[in-house]
Amino acid sequence: MSNSADTPTGPGRSIRWRPVRVLTAAVFALAGLIFVTSFNTAKGTNLRTDASLLRLSDLIEERSHKNAGLDESAAALRRQVDALAARDDGSTEAQDAKLKALAAAAGTTETSGPGLTVTLNDAPPNAQAAPGYPEPQANDLVIHQQDLQAVVNALWQGGAKGIKVMDQRLISTSAVRCVGNTLILQGRVYSPPYKITAVGDRDKLNKALADSPALQNYQLYVKAYGLGWKVDEHRAVTLPGYSGTVDLHYAKPVS
Repeated sequence: MSNSADTPTGPGRSIRWRPVRVLTAAVFALAGLIFVTSFNTAKGTNLRTDASLLRLSDLIEERSHKNAGLDESAAALRRQVDALAARDDGSTEAQDAKLKALAAAAGTTETSGPGLTVTLNDAPPNAQAAPGYPEPQANDLVIHQQDLQAVVNALWQGGAKGIKVMDQRLISTSAVRCVGNTLILQGRVYSPPYKITAVGDRDKLNKALADSPALQNYQLYVKAYGLGWKVDEHRAVTLPGYSGTVDLHYAKPVS
């Protein structure tokens, strides 16, 4: 038993916090802060799932379909405008012929003739290296942006009168871009296999494809890992006219 002088009494006594108690209180406070932060971030959702990525993929697909619908609406309106302008525009036959030629060169009108379609595809899921080749890396088995660009560039080099990638006509401002394993073209998203169709002299187009150094390199991957490559010739094929906007949003004409 201690004496009365050593025994704390009365409401004014001081409390001594032991280090263990201080550490325990800090841990509980930190845990509470983490729970509150997680709750505010999740807002009722599960942070340990891929649902957010799925929603992003769904959003991209939805926007792609929406852009396709807008392209169709724009094409219909353009046809109406062209029909109204053709009624009585006050121009001469020579001016009309020049305008028609410019529209054809710009890719805003249909074009038909002989041509071919190049199809590129990823390697099969169970692809193995051919004898004599190293085991493939992930990037060796998929189509890349430079592969699509190489086909398009070769077809232009071969004198193509017009080119369609998937279901869209290319014009001078078109950009063939890939994000991951998908193609983004003029606001719409596509997955492989990728089809590129050109109208022009088939012999010249085939020669341009065969002479392209980039495509010669691609053929090595076709042989080594089974990347898809197919060329179909057409006696007659029709490419649609470009129906999107032709306004330049960033570039400015040089005065």
